Amino acid sequence: MVRLSHFLRACTVALVIAALGLVTVSPSIAGLSPSQPSGTTAITSARDADMVVAMRGLEHRVVAQKLRDYGVTPEAAQARLADMSDRDLHTLASATRGLPSGGDGTGAIIGVLLVVVLVIVIIKLTNHDVIIR
Repeated sequence: MVRLSHFLRACTVALVIAALGLVTVSPSIAGLSPSQPSGTTAITSARDADMVVAMRGLEHRVVAQKLRDYGVTPEAAQARLADMSDRDLHTLASATRGLPSGGDGTGAIIGVLLVVVLVIVIIKLTNHDVIIR
């Protein structure tokens, strides 16, 4: 029995040394890849950039709902944007940059509630009692 365990120990050591010998660590080489244009863009001036920002602002759910409440169709809003002066369009684009880019926070509330429920379930499964005084 002792002889067998020494044999297994020797085989294990030999196997570990062989495995470590097969694993080679080579240095990593990194560099910057050249930039390539992703395609043509329609933005050729500051007005075009402001127009894109204003159009994205019109696509925001809250803004679109307010425009519908006031009886403004999306086509009428786009026509009005096209008729605006450069200065007015820039002012509108600057104002729409402050709009939230995400939803209305529903996802965050659901996430917090899921964490609270998960903590409660874990506490109940481990048979612990939480006493708040």
